[in-house]
Amino acid sequence: MANHKSSKKRIRQTETKRLRNRYQHKTARNAVKALRNTTDKSAAEALLPKVTAMLDKLAKKNIIHKNKAGNLKSSLQLKVNAL
Repeated sequence: MANHKSSKKRIRQTETKRLRNRYQHKTARNAVKALRNTTDKSAAEALLPKVTAMLDKLAKKNIIHKNKAGNLKSSLQLKVNAL
């Protein structure tokens, strides 16, 4: 267990960041899943920019790797174009 004031604060901060990152990551995964399951082209085209922005933000904050974000965006774009 932490004994120093600063280490106790660091534990509180880490827990807050962990929960925020987890929430954002899960939200993005659900958005990607929703986009993949969409069969309507116009709905998919409307949803694609929002999902792309989400993935970019996650990559910028190092929640996911930038290459993973790029790969996801690429595969989603191919999926939407194929509809």
